[in-house]
Amino acid sequence: QKIDLETFMNRNFRFNVSLERFAFMTGRSVSSFKRDFLKIFGMTPGTWLKKKRLEEAFFQISTQHQKPSDVYLEVGFEDLSHFSYAFKKEFGKNPSEILLVR
Repeated sequence: QKIDLETFMNRNFRFNVSLERFAFMTGRSVSSFKRDFLKIFGMTPGTWLKKKRLEEAFFQISTQHQKPSDVYLEVGFEDLSHFSYAFKKEFGKNPSEILLVR
């Protein structure tokens, strides 16, 4: 049985699981998951997940004053250097620069 994809993804985006697993957990095939995802969010699951995780990391670093080394795993990244690279690409500054601005 299909569950509400938007609600599910907004609650579970931090979990670092495969698209296949997300599809299974929402009661969809991978192709159905991708198709439904595109209709709801207007972008691919991979793009949305990265953007959502980076936005959450930015929030935690800038307003909660958490260290990037404490945040990257919590928001679903596996590697600190990849997280830092993606963060800088998205926001134009390294995560540690955002932390120092407070």
